[in-house]
Amino acid sequence: MGASDIVKVQANEDFNRARSRELFSRIGSFINSDRNKLLSFNDVKDILKPGGQVYLGMRTVPINRIVGSEGRYNDFNKHFLPRKEFLRSRWMRVDMASIQDLNLPPIQLYEIGGAYFVRDGNHRVSVAKMQGIENIDAEVISLSTEIHIPPNATTEELNKALLEYEKKIFYEKTRFEELTGDGDLEFTATGRYNVIYNHILVHKYFLNEEKEEEIPFSDALVSWYKNVYQPTIQIIEENNMLVNFPGRKPADLYVWIVKHWDFLKKKYGCYDLQDAARDFVSKYGEYDFFFFRMIAFAAGKFFDRFVKILRKKGKK
Repeated sequence: MGASDIVKVQANEDFNRARSRELFSRIGSFINSDRNKLLSFNDVKDILKPGGQVYLGMRTVPINRIVGSEGRYNDFNKHFLPRKEFLRSRWMRVDMASIQDLNLPPIQLYEIGGAYFVRDGNHRVSVAKMQGIENIDAEVISLSTEIHIPPNATTEELNKALLEYEKKIFYEKTRFEELTGDGDLEFTATGRYNVIYNHILVHKYFLNEEKEEEIPFSDALVSWYKNVYQPTIQIIEENNMLVNFPGRKPADLYVWIVKHWDFLKKKYGCYDLQDAARDFVSKYGEYDFFFFRMIAFAAGKFFDRFVKILRKKGKK
């Protein structure tokens, strides 16, 4: 057997070992499979919405800070272990080049929030991690964001981190909790705090139409909170509307209802807020209120009859 054949056999064994580790990793994260997924660069970019980008040139990057990929996030797990058999041929070629100490071109990475995502070179990262290499040469483009990405973060956790950041900025900018006493204005989707800010500005505009002097933003915020936001939340809670939108928060529903209310007013003229809320729930809620009321009514009737039967038996 020639030297090249020996190298090929070793590369084949390396790939088999990598696939076995990936399988055990998948079994170990069976309950929470997201923990085993490589992050998608485009998904992260959609969540964080970074600003401009800067070409950083060549850098030596710690491999453990490479957490995702632009296009091959389904082909490798979060440890860059190969998930598919069709990767064998390319993976082995890279491994064989590494075993023979052949020079490989630097990989290409995006950096965002302190973490790195592969533009080109996923197989090289995978082989390097299998060989225990700690650092790798890379050509880096950096995208600006104020959100830090932990090494083991999932997409869901990144979304949560961004929501917390948006809330912090909004509360600091508007003094929301100081003015309203409400520290629980929270959403399940990003970008909603900007919507709330615009609602307050619109409310301020209409208040100013009745004043000779422009009112402060803080006064408009308090007025909006008492006269628009709280009445809408009260309608949502009194009618138990959140049951129709599992996993959502009252403020999510407030944004949707107010938008629907505005649509109905433009279409029909004057329109009651409570009617708008009920119309929205009936059109877009996951469950039908009438259906559940009928079930509850039928269950109540059945229970009453059952109790009466038990009482009759008890008297005998």
